[in-house]
Amino acid sequence: MISADTSVLIDFINGIENHHVKRLEEAIASENLLLAPAVITELYGIKIKPDDRWNMLVQEAPLLEIYDGYWNRAGNLRRKLLLLKHKARLGDALIAQSCIDHDVPLLSRDLDYKLYAKHGGLKLAKV
Repeated sequence: MISADTSVLIDFINGIENHHVKRLEEAIASENLLLAPAVITELYGIKIKPDDRWNMLVQEAPLLEIYDGYWNRAGNLRRKLLLLKHKARLGDALIAQSCIDHDVPLLSRDLDYKLYAKHGGLKLAKV
């Protein structure tokens, strides 16, 4: 199982071919993709025309469950990075915490997630 961040999903929707999208397509084909709920929320805010790929991700992809205490853990994770003087966007912290809670690697081309791996225990999917 893997999860994917919004940037990889946007590449997939836009038909961009790269290593991340190839790995995502493999996960979709083998039914090994779980998305963080925050990723779905971010997809609704992207200025792209919804198509079959967008609909499949938003409406059909299984989601990582939000466990009790999630919001506090996500807040503490974000706070930890901010106190270390790193950038810590809210959406990134929510996505990272969902993956951490489920011990699911995150597929991302966003280098900011390396900080969540280093300081928060996030596993990054290999491409």
